Amino acid sequence: MSACDPLPRIPGVAEPEDQPRFDAPWQAKAFALTLSLHAAGVFTWSDWAEALGARLAGDTRLPDGAASARHTEAYFTAWLAALEDLLGRTGLADAAQIDAATATWQRAALATPHGTPILYERGLNG
Repeated sequence: MSACDPLPRIPGVAEPEDQPRFDAPWQAKAFALTLSLHAAGVFTWSDWAEALGARLAGDTRLPDGAASARHTEAYFTAWLAALEDLLGRTGLADAAQIDAATATWQRAALATPHGTPILYERGLNG
């Protein structure tokens, strides 16, 4: 491969610019939240790599096919779990706080008419 040759494509990573990078909005939000927390100095990239690596090496079983929706779902589920681990380790949010926020979102989703945006506030009175 010469310096002028394009880099080899990696399914799910090096897709054309018009291809989505995430299969669901929550994946993009988890990614953005992670970047924001790192930018705010909550954790280092080494901390992040260790947390995500531990999740991926543990119980997470990524399906075959790096570009499949199942693979992306499993990967970002591990991503989110690693983020929750770091939030607990840094003292930003413990498991009870994360569980409470999750329950609020679930109530908000149930209280939201189909086709309209979910508003977190709808789940607060539950």
